[in-house]
Amino acid sequence: MPPDAPVSPVGPGAPAHERSRKARRRLRRDRRRSLGQPAGTVIADPAAAPTHIQAIWYDERQFHEQSHLDVPALRQLQKHSDVLWIDVAGLADTAAIKAIGESFGLHRLTLEDIVNLHQRPKVEVFDHYVFIVMKMLDATETGLTEQMSIIVGQDFLITFQERPGDCFDPTRARLRRDGGQLRGQGPDALAHALIDAVIDNFFPLLERYGEAIEDLEDAVVSAPAPALIERLHGIKRDLLEVRRSVWPTRELLNALIRDENPLIRDATKVYLRDCYDHAIQLMDIVETYREIASGLLDVYLSSMSAKLNEVMKILTIIATIFIPLSFFAGVWGMNFELMPELKWRYGYPAALGFMAIVAGLLVWFFKRRGWLEWERPANRPDP
Repeated sequence: MPPDAPVSPVGPGAPAHERSRKARRRLRRDRRRSLGQPAGTVIADPAAAPTHIQAIWYDERQFHEQSHLDVPALRQLQKHSDVLWIDVAGLADTAAIKAIGESFGLHRLTLEDIVNLHQRPKVEVFDHYVFIVMKMLDATETGLTEQMSIIVGQDFLITFQERPGDCFDPTRARLRRDGGQLRGQGPDALAHALIDAVIDNFFPLLERYGEAIEDLEDAVVSAPAPALIERLHGIKRDLLEVRRSVWPTRELLNALIRDENPLIRDATKVYLRDCYDHAIQLMDIVETYREIASGLLDVYLSSMSAKLNEVMKILTIIATIFIPLSFFAGVWGMNFELMPELKWRYGYPAALGFMAIVAGLLVWFFKRRGWLEWERPANRPDP
């Protein structure tokens, strides 16, 4: 997600307004697909990415990893694995998703929520698994965020992502390391590690937003231009999307911490409280940046108004200087026969000199009153 995009300096490659339109179109498609369908119908988005299945199974002594798996191979892994993590990237293959649901006993409403990508972050508790929906940053630069679903069972964990590419490489590295603490714990600890990675991945993005807002703050004060408004609105749209992703995540984490569930151990809830604190910090940062961005819009309008007032003041002064000169030119341009100035040998240079003196006196008067000083914005002092 490069910070130098043409419109939104900190968002992914696509401009913020284009990402927003794509998200609205996708939401409309999802809602149209679900209209008239019975509850639990699994219908993939026509634009969904191809499905890739990766599996990791491990215990304290051994670790195994395999990519490009099919559903029959997953059924074999269920029989002899201690902790099984299945990562499904891409939701185009609904047959494979349904087969995974049948193998692990997932409710059909869960499968419907997995493929419908407009879900609000939430947590649902079933008899033998916990269903978690979150929003994480999109690593493919297709959008700002994407939906991720987590299924936490007794000895398995399944993740469903919209597209390949995620922020879980550090977690996978921890699992590959012999003697790691994560290897000796259950799926709930792995779920915490994934949730923590998703939340912490927002902090670098918000740092880039902060740097971009500081640059815009300097530009708005020193050199306001219409192009800054488009960038400012792009940042505000991205911050709103981050807020929609983080705000319900607090409720999700609070439910995991508060509710009694045998699949989420008390030892894991201690670490989930740390994730909850990080979500609170994210919300504080997002709200602060949104307020600054809204304030910058007011500063821009004030700067443009002050700049326009300066221009109008100069134009008014110039017009005021030429008003008496136009009067004298009109008087001497009437061409009456008995006007002695018209036939005087030095009348023309005398008229020009007189008008120059009048203009000079007006300039001196305006200068003395301080009306001819062009107010340049001072550089913002360092904090």
